[in-house]
Amino acid sequence: MSLSQSPMSTAFWAYKSYSLTSTHAIPNGRSNPILTTANNHYHYYYNNNSTRTSGRTYNIVCGQNKENAGSYGSLSAVLTQSNGITSTDMVVESGTRTIPTIPTTTTTIPLMKPCDAFVEKMLRTVPDVGKIFLLIKANDKEAAIDRLKNEILASELFKCLEQTHGESFKAFMMRKLVPITGNVCESNLGMDPYTANEIANEVDVIINSAASTSFDERYDVALNTNTRGPSRLLGFAKKCKKLSLFLHVSTAYVNGERQGVIMEKPFHMGQTIAGESSTSKTLPILSIPVLDIIDEIKLASDLKLSVHENEVAQKMKELGLQRAKMFGWQNTYVFTKAMGEMLVNSVRGDIPVVIIRPTITESTHKEPFPGWIQGNRMLDPVIISYGKGQLPGFIGDPKTIVDVVPLDMVVNASIAAIAKHGIAAKPELNVYHVGSSTINPLVLNDVFKFSCDHFTCSPLMDLKGENIDITGMKFFSSMDNFSSYISDEITQRSGVMDAPISDSKLRVKLEMKCKKKVEHVVHMAKLYEPYMFYRGWFDNRNTQKLMEDMSFEEMKDFGFNVGSINWENYILNVHIPGLRRHIMKGRLVS
Repeated sequence: MSLSQSPMSTAFWAYKSYSLTSTHAIPNGRSNPILTTANNHYHYYYNNNSTRTSGRTYNIVCGQNKENAGSYGSLSAVLTQSNGITSTDMVVESGTRTIPTIPTTTTTIPLMKPCDAFVEKMLRTVPDVGKIFLLIKANDKEAAIDRLKNEILASELFKCLEQTHGESFKAFMMRKLVPITGNVCESNLGMDPYTANEIANEVDVIINSAASTSFDERYDVALNTNTRGPSRLLGFAKKCKKLSLFLHVSTAYVNGERQGVIMEKPFHMGQTIAGESSTSKTLPILSIPVLDIIDEIKLASDLKLSVHENEVAQKMKELGLQRAKMFGWQNTYVFTKAMGEMLVNSVRGDIPVVIIRPTITESTHKEPFPGWIQGNRMLDPVIISYGKGQLPGFIGDPKTIVDVVPLDMVVNASIAAIAKHGIAAKPELNVYHVGSSTINPLVLNDVFKFSCDHFTCSPLMDLKGENIDITGMKFFSSMDNFSSYISDEITQRSGVMDAPISDSKLRVKLEMKCKKKVEHVVHMAKLYEPYMFYRGWFDNRNTQKLMEDMSFEEMKDFGFNVGSINWENYILNVHIPGLRRHIMKGRLVS
């Protein structure tokens, strides 16, 4: 695998993605090149001799449509906030200098912001890269530039780059990053014809990581982003004259209710999990639901026209969950992402396609520094609430394997896949699971045992300035038992029992507050429930093969060996400290 002979001279990205470099076949029987460095510049050598190969500079285009950033108001938001629909389209233009074979693109349940992580990785490890064009949803170019400065350049993620470049940091970043006004949910990606044509003439790789990751998103919104979005990008991809690869970032949980060892296989149009799991003994053939994506889009459209405007949002959420469960998926997010994969496979034609399926993407393991995270991920709302003493129990089987993978490893694995398949440019589809369940399993009980150890040694404080004491997490095997338990816990903590009987207004106010809290936590638990009893393990032999093909130097700079992670150290000393720093902003008081 050579990280130094990237397949891209130009790449186009639609948010939530990652990448690296891979082994490429070298003509005339030469051995694969390895990547070495000299004077902070990447050079390529064959057979470890000193002959440098020719190189090019790459201008990368990443597009981000950031929406609804900030705190989450619903469980789905708390669980899976992804700052709304973010599209990252990576475009690399040909140049004159050298770059390793590696671009990048995330997210899992939910996906982390891979675009930012990819941009940071590229600019830090390959400073000679040309330009990175960012597709940003904004009213005009000036607004896009403002978002670039305020939401990307100001991020702590880029602090290492800032330290490296010092006073020239902003100039360096603005020279490399070019914001483009657009929207991945619109035709031609919302770009003006001139810009679209310019990119289509230059782009070599398209990375799609755009996603709406709320588990119970409105069905019409999720269909537009997660299902139709990838096919829009593929439509644009077919206009790109030099395209060598389309990389689509999905999630391992598109596998829905599958159980046992789940292979790295693509979806085909109309394929359903319910259809796979049914047998003639359990379900008559005529009873198996038939999935037609066009019908699903029409169903959502018809609902929007048939109900009162005030009811549309809730009805759409209910429809999405109902359709997902009918076909064998746990929620709207993974169902619409699976349909997105089906469309990708169906309309790709001769375009080489890679699908990256990360599992639960959490804080960085090492790069650019340990513990960087943005937004509450899948496990984090529960861990933080547990540390605050607000959630001493939860629904779940303590023996369930929780498939976690650090963000930086997803980035590196994706870069490796792009390097391998971008150079080969074969008209085929390859799937990669990036996770830990089959090679370094972490069980739910250990997640909270390690969390308990952390908060015991470094407790949060209550409003009185006193340390919050926590005990071991209680696990409940049924929703009824958990609902009853959490209702009692919240009622006791609310003070409603201590309110004077004569003060009816205060009691009513406290009771209503308790009711809303209970409803919120129970709703959250219902969305988590399928994953707290999950019985699937994600085979990752394709991903392991990527790693085996890398040289020692490549593994050192772009490694993604999930098997090397010490989960106890990661949770105690990397992940939770990262949560406290980047999510809680260092606050000790709950």
